[in-house]
Amino acid sequence: MKFLVLIGDGMGDYPRDDLEGRTVLEAARTPSMDWIALNGKGGLMQTIPPSMYPGSDVANMEILGYDTTKTFTGRAMFEALSMGLTLRRRDVAFRANLVTLDQDRMKDYSAGHISTPEAAELMKLIDERLGTEKIRFYPGVSYRNLMISDGGTDMMSTTPPHDIIGREYRPHLPKGDGAAELVEMMERSRIVLADALVNRKRIAAGKFPANFLWFWGQGRSLELGTIEKRFGLSGSVISAVDLVKGIGVAAGLKPIFVPGATGYVDTNYRGKAEAALAALESRDFVYVHVEAPDEAGHSGDPVLKIRAIEDFDREVVGPVLEAANTRRDLAVLVTCDHRTPLEKRTHTREPVPFAYFGPGVVSDGMSAFSESAAAEGSVKLIFGHELLPLFIGDFIPL
Repeated sequence: MKFLVLIGDGMGDYPRDDLEGRTVLEAARTPSMDWIALNGKGGLMQTIPPSMYPGSDVANMEILGYDTTKTFTGRAMFEALSMGLTLRRRDVAFRANLVTLDQDRMKDYSAGHISTPEAAELMKLIDERLGTEKIRFYPGVSYRNLMISDGGTDMMSTTPPHDIIGREYRPHLPKGDGAAELVEMMERSRIVLADALVNRKRIAAGKFPANFLWFWGQGRSLELGTIEKRFGLSGSVISAVDLVKGIGVAAGLKPIFVPGATGYVDTNYRGKAEAALAALESRDFVYVHVEAPDEAGHSGDPVLKIRAIEDFDREVVGPVLEAANTRRDLAVLVTCDHRTPLEKRTHTREPVPFAYFGPGVVSDGMSAFSESAAAEGSVKLIFGHELLPLFIGDFIPL
């Protein structure tokens, strides 16, 4: 038996007046997801435990079957794994966003979705100017970069920059043990980046400069039981986001590189679907993550988010559905990790819809794939980490 899990990051939302009281999921044309909901089994799940922050790290770990109240240490260590970095027990990894400040306010958490080559050049400069024997900086994908501290502390509070768009940044700087050193580096980064050639070119082109480095999401190394050990399934992960790839690595999933996968609305959607189906020739389980709806949610643009959801449905779910209907050994699950409501432009913890189908699954009453329709499903509100055993267990004995 083969299993595909398809994640449309942040697809969930709230009803909107400009969409006649519908959510973007309800307004978008999603025939493939609707078909799975109509012909399969589903409901609502709570991917964010009450004690946890509503982040993609927590939510994707939960969907992969890990109880984050017992296993979570912080997102940055997963990104380090994705980048092939080895964390020692004394190391602490921090996410280091390249952001745009407008005087004292957070203007953009992604520096205008700065390109990966531009970000790499800036992170090299940061490492040369701010790096030490115990502090090193590493370029990732676009604005998503890393700092690793040798012997540092993770006992502090940090804030995701996408939570404070348009707000004064200083009240949200790191606080607690070891925070003073981080804040000093953040303020020094402003000086380092101010006259960087990359930023001069971006300003001349009318783009946002990456004029500040923002630390958050700290975490130490963590060992997880792999998907193969837990379910007897070999697997792969497909994502343009280092965080999700790193979670996959920790879960024993082999990352698959897809050309043109950007983590934004211009990503290679169909390439991900084709790569997932090809991987099933040698693997049993593939986790496909698409970041685009989440990025559109952070932008606050309903047209962009609807487009991202429709692209996900047509270019990812559609080809997978077509393949699944020609074979009798494939089960498909579609869901989102959390909501990213347009009006809030950040993640929230409300339950999200899911639906799956495969050989022998009987329709349980969902009429469409949406937040409200999921309440019609037979699976009533469950915790995120309960979903994968339920899904897999419907097709093979566990």
